[in-house]
Amino acid sequence: MTLAPMTPLAALPSPSTAVWQLGPVPIRAYALCIIVGIVVACVVTEYRLRRRGVAPGAVLDIAVWAVPAGIIGARIYHVITSPEKYFGADGHPLKAFAIWEGGLGIWGAVAGGAVGAWFAARQLGIPFAVVADALAPGLPLAQAVGRFGNWFNNELFGGRTSLPWGLEVHVMDPDNPGHALRDDAGNPVLEPGLYHPTFLYEALWNVGVAALVLVLDRKLRLGRGRAFALYVMGYTAGRFWIELMRTDEANHILGVRLNVWTAALVFLGALVYFLRVRGPREYLIPVGEPVAPVPPAGGDVSQVDLSAREAGAQPVAPEGYRVVTEEQFRAYRDTGAVPAEEPAATGEADRDEVAEAGSEEAATGADAAEREPADEARPDPDRADEDRAGAGGARPADRDS
Repeated sequence: MTLAPMTPLAALPSPSTAVWQLGPVPIRAYALCIIVGIVVACVVTEYRLRRRGVAPGAVLDIAVWAVPAGIIGARIYHVITSPEKYFGADGHPLKAFAIWEGGLGIWGAVAGGAVGAWFAARQLGIPFAVVADALAPGLPLAQAVGRFGNWFNNELFGGRTSLPWGLEVHVMDPDNPGHALRDDAGNPVLEPGLYHPTFLYEALWNVGVAALVLVLDRKLRLGRGRAFALYVMGYTAGRFWIELMRTDEANHILGVRLNVWTAALVFLGALVYFLRVRGPREYLIPVGEPVAPVPPAGGDVSQVDLSAREAGAQPVAPEGYRVVTEEQFRAYRDTGAVPAEEPAATGEADRDEVAEAGSEEAATGADAAEREPADEARPDPDRADEDRAGAGGARPADRDS
């Protein structure tokens, strides 16, 4: 009689090394995954911003503010929700700044990044809702890539499982961070059994959220930040059940992990926003866009400043943007003609005064029409001024040319 093997026939392996030394500089897999995720989010956001009318390269100006603010926000959230590690009886307050040792909260990352993106969008003259909607599918893709950093670190896994995709987890060496503990034969030591790969569950879920946002955004023409709200709802719905599977140390409220409560509350907030906010998708046209230099008349090439022409050909960000409808944006793209600005809305009292004044002017004009000759017979004061200017001096420049 033979016993069935205790070792599972299939399993997902985990890396035994998460840090590599490049001379004196440590290269951390977790940091690399975050950087790659940021690049992915920037590429997707840049593409979507251009389709809304934003000038090329704007995403880099936004990332300069959003990425550092997101990292700071992520660290602040982690420290606030796990204060005993830094301010408890055996805590070390200065380690709150040791971000390279791990400890980032996605909730703080999104909140901090949003503040940085809002500030950058304000400087560029881009409505913040346009930036948020453009980022909506790129952010979950970035999170999916970033979760593989947890795989390298052998952390944030779930409970025990016998499923074929169960995860092997190494015992990490506390004296050699980023490396698995090794036995006397030099082999990495594994935790007993297999565990749910919650990092993989969340990565796959985030890819699905990105696809959901892309499909519904294209079908429903979402605007006013609703695409971003859809991302938030999709992500928090998945984070809710995945968080319940995790077994890593965490603070609890009423016996439930803190991040479960956070996911539920953020989901409800995003749902309320998605249902209450309405409006068409916003498109942008530039305001104060630089004009390429025009060569002098006469065709004298020697009088053309080539250096100025080359400098003027370089893409320069406009002074700001104006929100237009999709039809106006398409017409602008096809013809280059800037649509006329709609008159600003006035209050009820102002509209009554304008209507009353208009009625009086119409009545006065009707009376005057009976007493004065037709417009063709009356002299044109503007033409008379031009004739006098032509006789005594040059014609004033046209302000609208």
